[in-house]
Amino acid sequence: MGNTFRSLRIRNYRLWAAGALVSNVGTWMQRTAQDWLVLTHLTNHNATAVGIVMALQFGPQLALLPFTGLAADRLNRRKLLIATQASMGLLALGLGLLTISGMAQLWHVYVFALLLGCVAAFDAPARQTFVAELVSDAELANAVALNSTSFNAARMVGPAVAGLVIAATGPGEAFLLNALSFLAVLISLACLRQSELFRRQDAPGRKKAGLLEGFRYVWNRPDLRALLGMLFLVATFGLNFPIFISTMSVGAFHGGPSQYGLLSSTMAIGSVTGALLAARRAKPRFGLLMVGSAVFGLSCLTAALMPNVIGFGLALIVTGVAAQTITTSTNSLVQLSTEPALRGRVIAILLATLLGSTPIGAPVVGWVADTFGPRWAMGVAAAAGLGSAAIGLRYLFKYHGLRLWREGYRVRFGTKSI
Repeated sequence: MGNTFRSLRIRNYRLWAAGALVSNVGTWMQRTAQDWLVLTHLTNHNATAVGIVMALQFGPQLALLPFTGLAADRLNRRKLLIATQASMGLLALGLGLLTISGMAQLWHVYVFALLLGCVAAFDAPARQTFVAELVSDAELANAVALNSTSFNAARMVGPAVAGLVIAATGPGEAFLLNALSFLAVLISLACLRQSELFRRQDAPGRKKAGLLEGFRYVWNRPDLRALLGMLFLVATFGLNFPIFISTMSVGAFHGGPSQYGLLSSTMAIGSVTGALLAARRAKPRFGLLMVGSAVFGLSCLTAALMPNVIGFGLALIVTGVAAQTITTSTNSLVQLSTEPALRGRVIAILLATLLGSTPIGAPVVGWVADTFGPRWAMGVAAAAGLGSAAIGLRYLFKYHGLRLWREGYRVRFGTKSI
């Protein structure tokens, strides 16, 4: 266990992790309450509307890409995070007051989702790369995995609490609690010892380079191209679980807000397990990412076929482990293999792939859920996971010498290093 949580021995990281955990709980409460507000209060179970909200919230990751990665590389990340976290807290407060007053309409949620997406587009690459200032490179993979553990531990608590809050009072109170939670991360940022931060220096000649250099860097790296291609497929059509879980809960299992929150938390059990397993590994490996993609596809297919809510929830646990293996391994592999001077821009490209693909996939899977049913929408996610694994296989065959051979009646495969 000591090796799993070794980054917590560092004071600055420990403070950051504590504040982030509280804030992450609030964030998951808001996500759950927002989806439920749109699905059951502002529309008549319209999954397409939930998809549009997700598209507006994550679309700025793509639209603002020329600026967000540069901001993370050029600006003081701690000060940038203070500004973005405070802004997101104010937006949560505004939506909460609007909802409690009974004035909230669907277009209001669209506007707040877009504004939140714009702020989050600058927050995400700064927050991801700020971890590299809190710990040394030797601890970076562990810190990235623990960040994912925190995020997904909050994912277990936040939706369940949100379900109880919504059932007792309504979604507006969940938004207000999220606004309050941002104080924790702002306090942690204020208490960091700046003298103990690991400042990264730009390499000579890098200072004036822009986002284009980040794209050139990725394009000239076959491993990064494969990683981002795999992530794009899964993120676009597979990681739309607010749509999958809400529509399965309401449409297939006829549940209320408590069941929806519980199912979201159930998947997070798997996500936390996947993140803790990643934290135990000294180094992420590409082969594990490929296996995670295949398991993701098969578990989504299993979830789609489950006849009852208990079986669906159990399948979601496996899906959570696989999804976390994909996202955490990709993040760690990219950060550890990218030059520090370009890390912000490359991570911004990764996050644009992870979150910015939502405007493409969320409306599509929402339409599939509305037209053919939620089980078919999860079938799309299954196909995305298996397609991602196929991209990984192609990369290993081409660049790592993966070969298949037969020994007697057995087919074996191997490679130089995966």
